[in-house]
Amino acid sequence: MLNNAMQLLLDVFVQGFAGVLLFRFLLQWLRAPMRNPVGEFIMAISDFAVLRARRFIPSMWRLDSSSLLLALVVELVYLGLTLSLEGYPFVHFPLLGLLAWGAVKLIKISVYLLMSALVAQAILSWVNPYTPLAPLLAAITHRFLRPLQRILPLIGNVDLSPLVLLVICQIILFVPLAMLESLAVRLL
Repeated sequence: MLNNAMQLLLDVFVQGFAGVLLFRFLLQWLRAPMRNPVGEFIMAISDFAVLRARRFIPSMWRLDSSSLLLALVVELVYLGLTLSLEGYPFVHFPLLGLLAWGAVKLIKISVYLLMSALVAQAILSWVNPYTPLAPLLAAITHRFLRPLQRILPLIGNVDLSPLVLLVICQIILFVPLAMLESLAVRLL
């Protein structure tokens, strides 16, 4: 019972913070506008760590590599604490397995963030298409939707490319990422 409560706290706070750091990296990579409520929240909640890390971690290819590296470190802490809660016998420290598992988990979080942006964009397009979040969501999804929109025609003035992209994301989660995750867990 206590382990379940501790796992919930780890899921919410530690992995949630890793997701925030990863989202900050992805928003910068996708050149998304940050002058909106979500962007300002992401910056405010992660500035204390990212600004300190930038002193030691240089940007690579004009990307915020400090946010990505911090997301990986926080995810590794999360996975290590999760393994210790499950009673993993740390006879030797499984660094390679944790690194591989952490990288796969960050890719999974990225796919889930894309799926969340697609759903939010679809709902907001029906309810309030002129919301301040619309440019942010468009910047996140545009790069992935554009190739599908070139292939799929409009059917009755309805764009089905978000639905197709959601299905593709699900397939990515179920097949290659699940296989990679099982391989990474075997390295532990």
